[in-house]
Amino acid sequence: MPITFRLNDGNTIPAIGFGTFQIPNDGSTYQAVSAALAAGYRHIDTAAAYFNEAEVGQAIKASGIPRTEIWVTSKLWLQDYGYEPAKKAIDRSLQKLGYDYLDLYLLHQPYGDVPGAWRALEEAQQAGKLKSIGVSNMTPKLWQQFVPKFATMPAVNQVEFNPYFQQAELRQILATADVKLEAWAPLGQGNQDLLNEPIITKLAAKYSKNAGQIILRFENQAGVVVFPKSVHTARIKSNRDIFDFELTPAEMDAIRQLDKGKGQHDPDAPGLAKQLLSAFDVHAQD
Repeated sequence: MPITFRLNDGNTIPAIGFGTFQIPNDGSTYQAVSAALAAGYRHIDTAAAYFNEAEVGQAIKASGIPRTEIWVTSKLWLQDYGYEPAKKAIDRSLQKLGYDYLDLYLLHQPYGDVPGAWRALEEAQQAGKLKSIGVSNMTPKLWQQFVPKFATMPAVNQVEFNPYFQQAELRQILATADVKLEAWAPLGQGNQDLLNEPIITKLAAKYSKNAGQIILRFENQAGVVVFPKSVHTARIKSNRDIFDFELTPAEMDAIRQLDKGKGQHDPDAPGLAKQLLSAFDVHAQD
């Protein structure tokens, strides 16, 4: 039962983490991350565009848990793509979090000067500021556009993934390069249709688990890194409680049949880069 996964750069990543997307920086992130750490999470995922890096860092420091025991991920936003802007943005994230290194740093979106930004990540990795580097929201098409030109293979690709969207084509590409898939929206962003699928509810009853735990266990056994998000302490705890049972090969196959081959977010959609750039201005609060 994988509690950690080994990345292609030799680093070991906790298989389940805590996501902080859309948790406000009004004390809510501090409280949620504190609750997650108290519940045993040792992997926290944030981003410049979440505007809550500072509270993530504060919660980790206040926990008293040694920094070396917690895996911290952040991400570069589109306004800072290009070599020079990305170098500054990496330092800005480190400063906000209050650290001298990050365990993982990702290109949050695959648009604009991706090659220049990636060079800055490679350089920061060589300098010890970033332990692992990766990408996010790269479809097979976008992966083939950019990654073959990179000097360093990404350690991860963080994309939408859940039983309704299992990224079959992308996973084949990643497998050949030993790149780990990380799932955002691992529970379909609370999709009630997914949570009420008969096979999911049947397995929940069999294993005395809730629907979310069945889905997260399926993803874990499929070799995917997950970081469910919640601000409710009971849910934060239960989302991590997936290591005391194992789905059979037949049960895994039954959940695989739920794949619709399509998600809620399409990174290949025309005009999306411009839309995202105007939606999030990471310098607005500087």
